[in-house]
Amino acid sequence: MTNPTPPKTMSDLIGPHLPYLRRYARALTGNQDSGDAHAVATLEAILADPTCFDHDLGGNVGLFKVFHSIWASAGAPVPEPGTGPRGQATAHLSKLTPNTREALLLHTVEGFTFEEIGEIMNISADEAGQLVDLARDEMQQAILGRVMIIEDEAIIAMDLEGIVAMMGHEVTGIARTRDAAVKMAMRDRPDLILADIQLADNSSGIDAINEILPELDVPVIFITAFPERLLTGERPEPAFMIAKPYQPDQVISAVSQAMFFASTETLRA
Repeated sequence: MTNPTPPKTMSDLIGPHLPYLRRYARALTGNQDSGDAHAVATLEAILADPTCFDHDLGGNVGLFKVFHSIWASAGAPVPEPGTGPRGQATAHLSKLTPNTREALLLHTVEGFTFEEIGEIMNISADEAGQLVDLARDEMQQAILGRVMIIEDEAIIAMDLEGIVAMMGHEVTGIARTRDAAVKMAMRDRPDLILADIQLADNSSGIDAINEILPELDVPVIFITAFPERLLTGERPEPAFMIAKPYQPDQVISAVSQAMFFASTETLRA
């Protein structure tokens, strides 16, 4: 006689999905601290009132649904005073059609279906699809810039270059090692960097970025086959990250998002 499977606890249901909630929150805000604060508020809301978490939706959809109820009421971007990079970026975000950016990230980065996005955002699946399409159009037309790629695998580098060029951005170059990346960034300043973690000579894309950022304050999107190793919550982490293997839509969404932010929290030693 087999023992019945014990019911899952709240921790069992939502624990595996917390790293990805933090990733989503950071992408929405462009900042680790702000994104994590929204994620913490989500957990606090569930602890304070467990009935706000719908077990029938499953851990992932249920968790993001609670987050979205908080974000919708308190997380809408408000333009900041002045003309600095952060103020300009937030002003751009405020001009987007409401909920388009959220729907795009939920679909292309977090992998939710339109039906699941509808549950999370309290809209229909058709409305979710329309928001994603509108977000693509608005964000790709908003800001064009210069992108540097740090990637040692030639096929992936060419693929990323093609996606970025298709979006209308200029690719300043492709670096395969830490030293080459640093030299390239200093020689031809990019507006955004796409960086692999493990490079050809066993050097690290993280180390390259840590050397570049003190000189160039630009957004960074990390690309890795092991995102869970970076999203631990134990140290500064990337606001923008793509998991390998990626889909073109994920790259398009992340690049469009990051271009809105002239500075972003990234991994630092």
